[in-house]
Formats: sequence, C-alpha cells, structure tokens
Amino acid sequence: MVMVELRSVEEFEELLSRETAIVFKHSTQCPISAAAHAEMEELAGRRDIYLVKVIESRQVSDAIERITGIRHESPQVIVLCKGKSVWHASHRDVTAEAVEQALA
Repeated sequence: MVMVELRSVEEFEELLSRETAIVFKHSTQCPISAAAHAEMEELAGRRDIYLVKVIESRQVSDAIERITGIRHESPQVIVLCKGKSVWHASHRDVTAEAVEQALA
C-alpha cells in the first residue's frame, strides 16, 4: 500500500466513488502533524492513504471541508465510505491504531 498526495480537487472527487478512502490532512509546519504523519506512514504499509498538504494544497483542503461538512483541523484523518464521512479524528487522536479500529 502507499501514501498518495492529492494535489487537485478533481483527484479528491475521484475518491468519492471508492468503497473506502482514508484522507490525511497534514500541515508541513506543525510538530503534532509530523507525529501524525509518522503514524499514517506506518498505516500506509497496510492501506492506501491519500495525503493532502493543507498549506501547499489549500484549495483541496477547503474542498474537503465543503464536501464532507467536517470543519478543517490539522492534522486530521477522514475515513470515507462511498463518498460519505464515516469517521474522523484530529490532532493527537490521529493514530494508525485509531484508523484501523474505525475500519474494523
């Protein structure tokens, strides 16, 4: 499995038709987000993770908030099933274990 960076709103919208998608919103300037990134890298060994760098791809981050209705925070992970948010967490709650439990 891999971590794939989303750089356009269209790339995010393509995820909405998938059975399951894990979206990780990451701030490249935040130490809490750096710890969450390490957790998501661990998870990427087992599952596909879709990375959005919130500073570099603000338009994508804003679209995710608009489409899902989930207020932006970073770090943040959102689990989508067929385009609907079924679970999300932010800050120190962004862990590989928490995502795995949400998917179980």
